[in-house]
Amino acid sequence: MEKAIAILAAGIGSRFGGFKQMDPIGPNGEFIIDYSVYDAIRAGFNKVVFIIRHDIEGPFEKTIGKRVGKLVETCYAFQELDDLPVKIARDPNRTKPWGTVQALLACVDTINEPYAILNADDFYGRESYEVLSRYLDRISAADSNACMVGFQLDHTLSKYGSVTRGICQSNQNSMLQAIEETPGIHYEGDNVFYEDHNGTRKGLNNDDLVSMNMWGFDPSLFGAFREEFVTFLETQAHELKSELVIPTAVNLLIGKGKATVRVLHTPSDWFGITYPEDKAGVKEKTNALIEAGVYPENLWG
Repeated sequence: MEKAIAILAAGIGSRFGGFKQMDPIGPNGEFIIDYSVYDAIRAGFNKVVFIIRHDIEGPFEKTIGKRVGKLVETCYAFQELDDLPVKIARDPNRTKPWGTVQALLACVDTINEPYAILNADDFYGRESYEVLSRYLDRISAADSNACMVGFQLDHTLSKYGSVTRGICQSNQNSMLQAIEETPGIHYEGDNVFYEDHNGTRKGLNNDDLVSMNMWGFDPSLFGAFREEFVTFLETQAHELKSELVIPTAVNLLIGKGKATVRVLHTPSDWFGITYPEDKAGVKEKTNALIEAGVYPENLWG
């Protein structure tokens, strides 16, 4: 079945090596995004859409694009500050785009098939792509128009500082009921805590379900995402740093009955570089997977 994978890479700067999430982690200079595309291809995805900015198009095509373009259909979508579905009066000091929903909508003319969308700087693991691919193969006949790969909270934390995670609630049928973007999650000893909007310290369970922004959607949902983005722009565009992110939009669509989201479970551990100190651990985990035969030493031969 035809299915695409869209990779959120507009936040990557043109000097790849200077950005922690794009530091080489593989033995032959591979980035995390290389392993993502490799896993996606062998899981059965036959189109890759890189969501980038125009100012990094050249360097991106010469590195990552060149490596994968000969193996799979490769397209580019562009997220730019002023590429909006409605005219708005924005703060003239704003320089950054409007969040991952805007990035998703940049793909509307490129993607017509079921698709996955995920972060460029997160390592999700081979099995995560496999469960996602299998579900997208039957999403048009399934009981949902969306899916999310869920991870266990303590498999996604950094020991070097706090993180933001989408804390999820699902029912006994593994349907997503709600998701809340929760900042400031951190370890205190072996326990996990955060502060709510009122500054109240609260605990979380190590095995709580979280989203790491690994989604699958039927293309029919583009219109619903557009509606949420327009509403967001009409009400929050005056704010300098406001963004509409995919988990927030999905939560709104669930509440309105427009999205039904199947939670997919994966045995894979997530890892990524949130803090500079995380890099050594990421390289160590990648090398361990190579030694175990999960990946070849030279990923692209």
